[in-house]
Amino acid sequence: MAISSRNKVNVSFSMSGMTDIVFLLLIFFMLTSTLIAPNAVKLLLPKSSNQTQATPHVTVSITKDIEYYVGNKKVPFEQLEPLIVNQLRHRVEPTISLHADKSVPVEYVVKIMNIAKNNKYKVILATAPE
Repeated sequence: MAISSRNKVNVSFSMSGMTDIVFLLLIFFMLTSTLIAPNAVKLLLPKSSNQTQATPHVTVSITKDIEYYVGNKKVPFEQLEPLIVNQLRHRVEPTISLHADKSVPVEYVVKIMNIAKNNKYKVILATAPE
């Protein structure tokens, strides 16, 4: 007595759903990669929509006339590093907030960043909101 089932189960797997997902992911990554690359070259600083969570301990400002200020006090560049070191010596994670005018050449911003690097301070570049 041979008993056989009338309903046969088909064991094949359809790949059409999987290929749709793969093509959608491919399109997504191609579009996002082309949107990210031009922003790396665009240098329209200092506008930004991002905000940092770190709280600065010292604020250093550079005006368009290349005058340095620590807080509201005008300081010559030669006295800038000792003043910053003095203000940040007892801080756990010393942080400098750097406010530079748009027209200031990068070399003056780098000088402040070098002071921070030499003393192992963090630097936050302040930007205007968009």
